[in-house]
Amino acid sequence: MSYSITMTVNGKAVTGEVEGRTLLVQFLREHLGLTGTHVGCDTSQCGACTVHMDGRAIKSCSILAAHADGAEVTTIEGLADGDTLHPMQEAFREHHALQCGFCTPGMVMSAIGIVEDNPNPTSDEIRHALEGNICRCTGYHNIVEAIGAAAKTMSK
Repeated sequence: MSYSITMTVNGKAVTGEVEGRTLLVQFLREHLGLTGTHVGCDTSQCGACTVHMDGRAIKSCSILAAHADGAEVTTIEGLADGDTLHPMQEAFREHHALQCGFCTPGMVMSAIGIVEDNPNPTSDEIRHALEGNICRCTGYHNIVEAIGAAAKTMSK
């Protein structure tokens, strides 16, 4: 069975026909061509697929696209304002908080959610909040530093 869905993605209204089993991550990547949202594990363990839906960070591999009907979704592609990076993206760049980059989009989206929930997180709070995101390259130190720096910028 297919469903007609409509949602706002990165500020633009989009519609599509999807099968009932289509995941939001598949809709974003395969139907809309927004490949910044990655599929890492297919089990919602790694966080590479994290996007914001209605203002909350969610793992898009764990929700059906049909359940996002009517929602407002923001992906990594929707953060920058032209050439001006979102403060979290800029902090990741400045603090070298990436290596291969595979986890980075989901990590950035999760990090924004962390700071929105806790505008002044400690390093321990950041580390705890990142438990749902896996990076296989780094020791997380620079990621934690970047999130702390962005928190200061975002609170201004």
